[in-house]
Amino acid sequence: MLHNHTHKINPENEKKTLIVILLTLITMAAEIVFGYITNSMALLADGFHMGTHALALGLTFAAYVLIRKFEGNPIFPNGTDKIGVLAAYTSSIFLGLTGVWIIFEAVDRFVNPLQINFNDAVIVAVIGLLVNTVCIFIMSEHKHCNHEEHCEDYNFKAAYFHILADALTSILAIIALLAGKFFNIVYLDSVIGILGGILIVKWSVELLKNTVAELIDMKRN
Repeated sequence: MLHNHTHKINPENEKKTLIVILLTLITMAAEIVFGYITNSMALLADGFHMGTHALALGLTFAAYVLIRKFEGNPIFPNGTDKIGVLAAYTSSIFLGLTGVWIIFEAVDRFVNPLQINFNDAVIVAVIGLLVNTVCIFIMSEHKHCNHEEHCEDYNFKAAYFHILADALTSILAIIALLAGKFFNIVYLDSVIGILGGILIVKWSVELLKNTVAELIDMKRN
């Protein structure tokens, strides 16, 4: 028997996602261009890192476009809700891979420490944090529905988690870099990276559980 959940997708979420994508792309372009001009590998690396988040956010936006385009189309007899859920599921996998990559990178840096340009790296982290703070503010308003409706927008939630993950890595990076610069605690960069990666993976697993349950119509409490 099919479950007839009513998903109240807030149309404002699509607009918010597009604004965040544009902010991310502008920041990415600026960091890459400035990175080439100043020969800053830190800026270049973060610029391309922002590109991966733009890709995940683009997936979220594409899902909204498809949901709107095919709404009421007979080829989707049960509605288009699961397009967004599927996008969220895919995005949560990207989020989990990002967390795993951060953990492996942090472990490698701990075993094989590299010379860090603290000044450039701090600038990059602060820029990233400022942009992500604006994005979080844009995406932080929650929609409301009555308790009889199932209105969780997992597609938007996945995008929000990507922004939160980026903000978290920026905050942790700033703490670690300042500790390394002023107190010569270089290993803290790796330790904090591992902890941040674990937290991001945890977010990914939670989102995966919810989206899988939604995709296979599994009953949840």
